[in-house]
Amino acid sequence: MERPFWYIIANPAAANGAAGRRWPRIEALLQEMGVSYTVRFTDARGHAVRLVDDAVLKGHRHILGLGGDGTNHEIVNGIMRQRHAATADIAYALLPIGTGNDWARSYGIPRDPRTRLGRLLELKTVLQDVGNVQYHTGGQTAGRYFANVAGMAYDAFIAKKLDRHRFVSRLQYLLMVGQYLFEYRPVPACLRFNGQTVEDVFYTINIGICRYSGGGMQLVPHAVPDDGLLALTYARRLPKWEVLAQTRRFYNGTILSHPKIGNSQVRHLLVEHTGDTPTLLEADGEFLGETPATFSIADKALRVVL
Repeated sequence: MERPFWYIIANPAAANGAAGRRWPRIEALLQEMGVSYTVRFTDARGHAVRLVDDAVLKGHRHILGLGGDGTNHEIVNGIMRQRHAATADIAYALLPIGTGNDWARSYGIPRDPRTRLGRLLELKTVLQDVGNVQYHTGGQTAGRYFANVAGMAYDAFIAKKLDRHRFVSRLQYLLMVGQYLFEYRPVPACLRFNGQTVEDVFYTINIGICRYSGGGMQLVPHAVPDDGLLALTYARRLPKWEVLAQTRRFYNGTILSHPKIGNSQVRHLLVEHTGDTPTLLEADGEFLGETPATFSIADKALRVVL
């Protein structure tokens, strides 16, 4: 079988510049392994989306991303938004070089460049669902795709706070989650899904395609990437001491056993605020906007190279 030609989209700023520093070694490995490629470097937020569109327009069907969850988010949005080819005809691989690497964790994608690039030669792929959310930002309606987990309420509050701290370690992230917990004020909201209506004051709401987020947390442990369903988890009002006491559940996959945690699997979800204050929204760690937010799913729309 003829080896594919890879269009590489690299974010040199990922992981506090680690991706840029590692590129010479990665390029040497590509050449050593006989991988055919061209490379483009991103220089601003949103650049990867445009690079994907240009690549597919020019006939490229194998895309390799170098970066973290933010880079992954942009490339997936580029694949889903372009109109030059069926999305499932585009083989997408990620070499994870980021802080969290949560999407890659779901697939066991190695961070070691030699191991990862070696797997590209096998070209083993699976099809994954992709989420879509329509939301409000700046008084306008907008839309975004997500490949991993979208979070609302406290999760989005944190994402907005950390937007000014783009490059943090997993330990720093966890410390900031605890720090900002005491600033957060939960607001009332309404969830509509599967013919049900749930109204309450929510600490967090998570909608997942894959199960890991926030540097290894499992807030949607029932998520399955290719089952055609969004995994929904919502936490009703909790005392802040209780949130801290239950931190271990965020990581060990037992969060659904807590009596204040509700969960379901849905194809469509509407989240609206019921008071004067909107509920905030993030997706794949990127702060987006606020309610009202409508979620849907595109079945097996993304071809992932394992």
